[in-house]
Amino acid sequence: MSLTVECILRILLASFLGAAVGYERTKRMKEAGVRTHSIIAAASALLMIISKYGFADLAGADGTLFPGTRGADAARIAAQVVSGVSFLGIGVIFRNGNTVKGLTTAAGIWATSAVGMAIGAGMYVIGITLIAIVVCIQLLFHHFSIGSDAYSENDVNITAAATPEFKSWYQAAVEQKDFQTTAVRLDRDEAGKGAYTITFRVRRGITAPELISRLETAPDLISYAL
Repeated sequence: MSLTVECILRILLASFLGAAVGYERTKRMKEAGVRTHSIIAAASALLMIISKYGFADLAGADGTLFPGTRGADAARIAAQVVSGVSFLGIGVIFRNGNTVKGLTTAAGIWATSAVGMAIGAGMYVIGITLIAIVVCIQLLFHHFSIGSDAYSENDVNITAAATPEFKSWYQAAVEQKDFQTTAVRLDRDEAGKGAYTITFRVRRGITAPELISRLETAPDLISYAL
């Protein structure tokens, strides 16, 4: 088996194992799901491969890098790229209410930097393979979402009287997996009447007009905000 084929298999295996961890996380409705874990695992495998084999063409007959130059470290700049791009990833991660956005985008930026390093090291086939893996992961899980990935990233807030009718209506929507609750608060006035304030995310595929139509049929609804 050639080294290139073996490296590609390593990346594929790392991506699969990362997806396995991400699947468990996304089933528990965590923010970093299948795509994020799979991309990070694949990119990490590529970076390890670059670290091991990306500088082989610089070795001289005596096994030292840059023949005639002592103490040279060809991996120095590449190592700084890994940490430097990580700071760029932090810039696209932000909290919106009870949810965190941008994790997969940050992972994609990190993976893209790994691809750039691979191409720069002359590992063309391996770099192209990682790009294909990342693109397939992104496209696949946009069409076949599971767990928390199956819901939009935007929060919806509703306030309704704490009545059995409203509780039954909302519970039915949750059981149909149309809504994913992220926060619930129960407030009571001086008369003892209760009101729910619920923050939730909507299943992908439900359009804004459809959501508004459904919310307006909710019994004892006081207000809502998209």
